[in-house]
Amino acid sequence: MDTVIQIAKDSFWVGANDRETDLFEAVWPLPQGVSYNAYLIADKKTALIDTVKNCYFERYLEKIHDRLPQGKGIDYLVINHMEPDHSGSINLLRQVYPEMTVVGNKKTIHFLEKFYGITENTLIKDEGDELSLGSHTLSFSLIPMVHWPETMVTYDKSSGVLYTGDAFGGFGALEGSIFAEELDIPYIQTEILRYFSNIVGKYSPMVQRALKKLQGLNIATIAPSHGPVWRKNPTQIIDLYDRWSRYEAEEGIVLIYGSMYGNTLKLKEEIDRGIVARKFSTIRTHDISRSHPSYILTDVWRYKGIIIGAPTYNTGLFPPMDYLLRLLENKKLKNRVLGIFGSYAWSGGAVKRLRGFADNMSWHTVEPVVEVQGNPSPDELHKGYKLGRNVTDAIKNA
Repeated sequence: MDTVIQIAKDSFWVGANDRETDLFEAVWPLPQGVSYNAYLIADKKTALIDTVKNCYFERYLEKIHDRLPQGKGIDYLVINHMEPDHSGSINLLRQVYPEMTVVGNKKTIHFLEKFYGITENTLIKDEGDELSLGSHTLSFSLIPMVHWPETMVTYDKSSGVLYTGDAFGGFGALEGSIFAEELDIPYIQTEILRYFSNIVGKYSPMVQRALKKLQGLNIATIAPSHGPVWRKNPTQIIDLYDRWSRYEAEEGIVLIYGSMYGNTLKLKEEIDRGIVARKFSTIRTHDISRSHPSYILTDVWRYKGIIIGAPTYNTGLFPPMDYLLRLLENKKLKNRVLGIFGSYAWSGGAVKRLRGFADNMSWHTVEPVVEVQGNPSPDELHKGYKLGRNVTDAIKNA
């Protein structure tokens, strides 16, 4: 989508859609691409809010030129977040507009030097400071560690637009419209949760602080740096962020398993039977060898119950499962119900690691913990059935 789109009076989306990058941050899959949202406010003084990834600079510049009043340049570039997918075009932009002043907080200006060698034409703004463009006045609020230490948001006091950087963002290119109410909301919410759980979720306590700081603003529109602009109902995305960052979850079970030769899989299938026996149908199953962790993390963040099972591999946990557990430990997700199962051939180790994970996360572990050697016996399969049933009961009674 190469059209310049108005989001408020004198305010325009001048971003770019990336349908070519396969992995966000070289880690997270982008099957539907991603947008790099940037914005232009054309007043007596002109201001850009963020740039785009440098490979999309030409497209970005064309949109700026298309909307700038004749004879006008860019007076200010406000940087809400210094990650290169939003700051990567700064030096290119300075070549076109050498008189432009780059606006950010103290940590932003420090990063400007370290990333791009920029030390001149900068303006430091702190918490609550303002910048007048004419009829538009911008105010700045610092929201450190959502999800970098320099992150801030910019609020246009005249239009009520809150430019939020990576906060409230999501994966997925913007197809046909930039506005949330004109897009597929269930899909958008899933990709926003995948973004939140993988990128921002680790910093949920900081998200809560940021939300409290923004409560006094009269927000008409939320304009993030990725994903759709929330124009009709901005409280919808705020409420989602509030719920997710308080670790609230829906009633459902995520069953994550790995199986090399089928023995752990047999246990998993009995656990399924135990869940369904309780008239429970919200189950999301992931084969750890085939599901990318970013999608598993999304479901784990969404649902209350987690059941994890894997075989022992060289006296330790099956490696793909061990990687997932390390990701989960890093994210510090709280308040989940956990079931554990596993198998081994000649030496245990998988279930020991799973128990250690449960202790690290302080999740509620449901009995029985099931561990079998080789092919599970009928009694061991029944333990799997009981585990599925008991996890379901624990979720319903939570």
